[in-house]
Amino acid sequence: MTEERTTPLRERMIEDMRIRGIGEKAQQSHIRAIKDFASFLGRPPDTATPEELRSYQLHMTNAGVSPSTFNVRIVALRFFFGTTCGREDMKGHMQFRRKPRPLPIVLSVEEVAELMAAGPGPGLKYRAALGISYGAGLRASEVCHLKVSDIDSNRMLIHVEEGKGGKDRKAMLAPGLLELLRDCWREARPQGWLFPGKPKINPISPRQ
Repeated sequence: MTEERTTPLRERMIEDMRIRGIGEKAQQSHIRAIKDFASFLGRPPDTATPEELRSYQLHMTNAGVSPSTFNVRIVALRFFFGTTCGREDMKGHMQFRRKPRPLPIVLSVEEVAELMAAGPGPGLKYRAALGISYGAGLRASEVCHLKVSDIDSNRMLIHVEEGKGGKDRKAMLAPGLLELLRDCWREARPQGWLFPGKPKINPISPRQ
């Protein structure tokens, strides 16, 4: 398998993304988006005209590209033209697609109880992890990386360290959830991670 050649333009874009502190996955997503645009264009992407940029957006629309993918590519193109190419004027020729926002499904008290009861045993660890995810609105990775010290029972808060976007935040702690967490702690007596994995020096994984 031949290794893909890195052009000076791509190398410069990668350097620009590193300077901005853009994560590895986001960098790869940006590169894929620019490759797709270059494939549509049939020549180096930095030579595109505003009309060709408009045609590419129309092409994505006609091809049935989802609003999420459409917007990811637009973000990459805005960075590419604005930062790497120094063509700020091109940003005025890009439009984001509006995503449909359906109302969230709200479970009944009975459905939540059934969901919690489905947590596998033995013990309360998985039930408590599921409860804190649903009750406090935490992502799976955020639940996995909670420490015992992150539960503030005095102020009824949960400290989430480096959540989405690498930002810290606070989540509300409901009294019923606090009791479940206390029962879980009395059962397993975790010292560091609230939900330790195997070995216990590591946290539980999102897959678990």
